[in-house]
Order: sequence, then C-alpha cells, then structure tokens
Amino acid sequence: MSIINQSSEEFLRRYLNNASPTGFEAPGQQLWLEYIKPYIDDYQLDNYGTLYGIINPGKDYRVVIEGHADEISWFVHYITDDGFLYVVRNGGSDHLIAPSKRVNIHTKKGIVRGLFGWPAIHTRRGKDANLTPKLENIFIDIGAKNKDEVLEMGVTVGCVITYDDEMEVFNDQYYVGRALDNRMGGFCIAEVARLIHENKVDLPYSLYIVNSVQEEVGLRGAEMIAETIKPQVAIVTDVTHDTHTPLIDKKIHGDVKSGRGPSLTYAPAVHNKLLDLIIEAAEENNINIQREAASRRTGTDTDAFAYSNGGVPSALISLPLRYMHTTVEMAHKQDVEGVIQLIYESLLKIEAGQSFKYF
Repeated sequence: MSIINQSSEEFLRRYLNNASPTGFEAPGQQLWLEYIKPYIDDYQLDNYGTLYGIINPGKDYRVVIEGHADEISWFVHYITDDGFLYVVRNGGSDHLIAPSKRVNIHTKKGIVRGLFGWPAIHTRRGKDANLTPKLENIFIDIGAKNKDEVLEMGVTVGCVITYDDEMEVFNDQYYVGRALDNRMGGFCIAEVARLIHENKVDLPYSLYIVNSVQEEVGLRGAEMIAETIKPQVAIVTDVTHDTHTPLIDKKIHGDVKSGRGPSLTYAPAVHNKLLDLIIEAAEENNINIQREAASRRTGTDTDAFAYSNGGVPSALISLPLRYMHTTVEMAHKQDVEGVIQLIYESLLKIEAGQSFKYF
C-alpha cells in the first residue's frame, strides 16, 4: 500500500518548487507548517526560523524527528561597472554546474531573473582552451547595461540567488529537482506526523517534528534547537549518495543504491542501541535497509543533536540521492516511502522513559 497520496505529493511539489535558501527559509517553513497543522497539537518557531510541531505536548520524555529546511544558494558579492554580478557561496553550491543555468535573484522589489553566463566554445582558444568554471570566474548576467541599472532593478550586494528548476517525476519512479537535499527530509517527517494522526497513535511521550534551518552552513539550526528542546532521543533524516551512478568509487563512498531502501549510518555520533532499535523495526516490518559507515562525523544534524545537552542518543536514516547539490537531484519514490515508514515504525518501539545507556 502506498504511503504517499495525491494530497501529500501535491504538497511535496509546492514545497520543492518554493525557494528556501540558507538564512531565508521562512516562506518554505510557512508552507510546511500549513501542511502539518492538522496533524499536530502545537508548534513553535525559534528566532532563526527553525520550526517544530509537537504531538502530545507536555510530557517529560521528548523525542525528536528532524530534517533540515534550507537549500544551497549564492549571494551577490560584487557588481562590475558593466553590470555583471560575481558571487560567493551560501552553503555548498557547486561552481562547476553554474554556467548556463537560469537563476532567481531575491530582492526587496521581488524576483529579478538572471543567468550564469559563460564564454562560447568558439572563443575559448589558446590559454583559454581549457577554461573551466571556478568560483572566481563564474558570473551572472541580468541584462543590465551597467552597475547603475543593476541597482535600479533592486539588485544589491547581499541579495540571495537560487536556481529556478522545479520538481519533475521521471519514469513514474524518481522525484527530480533541486533542493531534495533536504526538503525531502522535511516532507518525510511531515508524512510521519500525518500517519500518527490518521492511525490515531497514542504516543507515550512528546514528539517534536523539527524542520531545522542553516544545516548547509554547519548544522547551526540543529545546534540551537537541540538546546531549546533538550530531547531524550533524536532521529534525524537527511540524504546520502547513491554510489551506483558513473564516476563514483564505492571503495571510497560506500555501496548505496536508489530503490534499495533507506540507508542507516554507523558513526561515533550514532547511538548503537538506538540504531539497533531502528534495525529491529525494519526487520519486523519488512522494510529494506542499506548500511554505510561515516568516519569521525556524519556531516548531518545528527552530530549536532548527539553532542548536545550532555549527549542525546541519536541516529541517522538517510535517503539515497543521485547528483547531490545539483539542480537535478534524484530520489526513488520507494526509498522516500521507506524512510517515512522506518521513522514511523521506530517511533512505535520507543517507550516513555526508555534508557539508552549501554549498561
């Protein structure tokens, strides 16, 4: 039986198509809140924009399920006298994919359209024959004749820039678009809230459904909200690399493939007893899982929760993703449903007051 229904997929499309760059997540958070409101008892917003819904509030035992709301983007950094824009990263934006991409520049006057230009192949000769995109040579053209016209259009240094690519579905199997990292995480935890509501689950603890900001610049939203909520348990969901596409070395990046189910990570920040509980939930409910190992840190909000408040038992459930940090990220529908189901079934196994101490 499919978990994702027509209504939830329509929400996913709106959610992905909306821009939510790091530091400017509010419009996306409003969409997310509108969707989850029928399924929660209360919600809160912190000063930097992290939003969380609460089911069964007021209990002493607090469990978090979390994804992050922000997407990679660019900032306008320098405007030339000729009206071209140079940029700096806001998060881990990939300069190599920029040339020929259309962009939206977010200004006080509204969206200004632009594009990353690049010299035509005919002009790249001699020392420029092997010219490649670098952070210092990629630029945006908005059709302005000079700097004054750029400013008149409302574009200033500090304006945030996002790609305009929207969600598609390929072969009725793959969601495709920008910002699946990690808008898919926010979608999955929202669907868990829906399932709990529709199945009339009476949780013995308070559940916090957390959509954190600023993950792409160092897990900052999760660091802040972990100190606010002070949970006893945290289950984080993010994306991981599908290593079965060309040019990826499995000996370096592990063996994870789209369509084979969510991936569970082994890492110092991942609590082994909580991980065992999640694996048991998968086995008991015939949910296919994959496994990977992370050296030193997971690089996700798992680390922020795990090392907060004297140590919070935390685990990571990852969605296999192709072409991360591009505008054509791909995730298999079955894996998305697998992540939702695995989080849901894991929550049903957690008991109020449950200790995860090793002995």
